[in-house]
Amino acid sequence: MSGWKLGIIGGSGLYALDALENPEWVTVASPWGEPSDAVLTGSLAGVDLAFLPRHGRGHRVPPHRLNARANIDVLKRLGCTDVLAVSAVGSLRQDLAPGHFVAVDQFIDRTKGRPSTFFEAGMVAHVPMADPVCARLTGFATTAARAAGAIIHTGATYLAMEGPQFSTRAESRLYQGWGCDVIGMTAMPEAKLAREAELPYALLAMVTDYDCWHDGGDVDVAEIIRVMHANAAVARDTVTALVRALPATRPASPIDTVLDTALITAPDARDPGLLGRLDAIMARVRGG
Repeated sequence: MSGWKLGIIGGSGLYALDALENPEWVTVASPWGEPSDAVLTGSLAGVDLAFLPRHGRGHRVPPHRLNARANIDVLKRLGCTDVLAVSAVGSLRQDLAPGHFVAVDQFIDRTKGRPSTFFEAGMVAHVPMADPVCARLTGFATTAARAAGAIIHTGATYLAMEGPQFSTRAESRLYQGWGCDVIGMTAMPEAKLAREAELPYALLAMVTDYDCWHDGGDVDVAEIIRVMHANAAVARDTVTALVRALPATRPASPIDTVLDTALITAPDARDPGLLGRLDAIMARVRGG
């Protein structure tokens, strides 16, 4: 296999990959703080993988305390070329039923108070986000999910909320009116940071429940956990199917070089301290 190293960010219910060959949990230091956990490295069908449980093993880290910068940074440091994220979501549509999977292609970010960029004062960059996921990786993942037996929907908008509380009914109905399809607490700013790190990103959402717009009820955590555990087996099979179906040679993505047209701070005005923290994120444009 040429060129692939796939990063997997496992969401609620997906805390490890049992099928990995030569598995090893490795601790990677990041200048952006502590990531959610160590990273499980190994290989599958000749492809190197790096698996990071987003909430940590045992689900220790709540969504509003996730250090998405450190999580993306450590995957970049490990040499990942692409990132597949798996997340549990609530449904804002009747046809997106619990147990179904959704290939997300758009986001509305309603998070607050979460660092959402690597590029701070002293090194400014503006990456494009009109199409926030990698179409080629999303296509591979969608095909793999079907092969794993999932009922999968495509072309969905994900509303990212702050959490850790669930929505009010008024909010849930508002988000429906905005044209959102699923709701979750973790994909932003994760997807933005992956783009800044030049990592093509795809998101498979596991529907665990209907949000509170549905039938006048409220969100039931016990039911979420039940569906989440059932979905996790399909998610693991999807990862296996995806890796086995990847092209023998990794096709280039425009996202691989997105920083070429995003950096705006003049070289002589760049902050050396911040550049030091950006050593992995900017390695390609700084010559390694």
